[in-house]
Amino acid sequence: MEAKAQAKFVRVTPMKARRVVDVVRGKDAEEAINTLSFAPQAAAVTVLKVLESAIANARVKAEQDGISLNENNLYVSEAFVDEGPTMKRFRPRAQGRAGRINKRTSHITLVVAEREETNGRNR
Repeated sequence: MEAKAQAKFVRVTPMKARRVVDVVRGKDAEEAINTLSFAPQAAAVTVLKVLESAIANARVKAEQDGISLNENNLYVSEAFVDEGPTMKRFRPRAQGRAGRINKRTSHITLVVAEREETNGRNR
């Protein structure tokens, strides 16, 4: 079973968000939460919220389907950051010119899934 969570129009550049998301891709959900809790990047807070939302979505989805969910078996199956719209701002520069400043946004998507048990133990 899979569950997805998205945060759209987050005011962090996609490159900075991808640095954080690349760290947690493929990890167990609990391990990813611990990693994000202590990550120094500012984007880690938003990615942590999205991950916790995806886990909560999995819990609700399992409850609706009447399936028992072991949250220890959840892992981050997909994690990616897409570029959102860019806000363009201008700053005065020398000799009457204007310098353009791009305030970039991101769409952060995380998908958690349950690990398949093989040979009586988790992988």
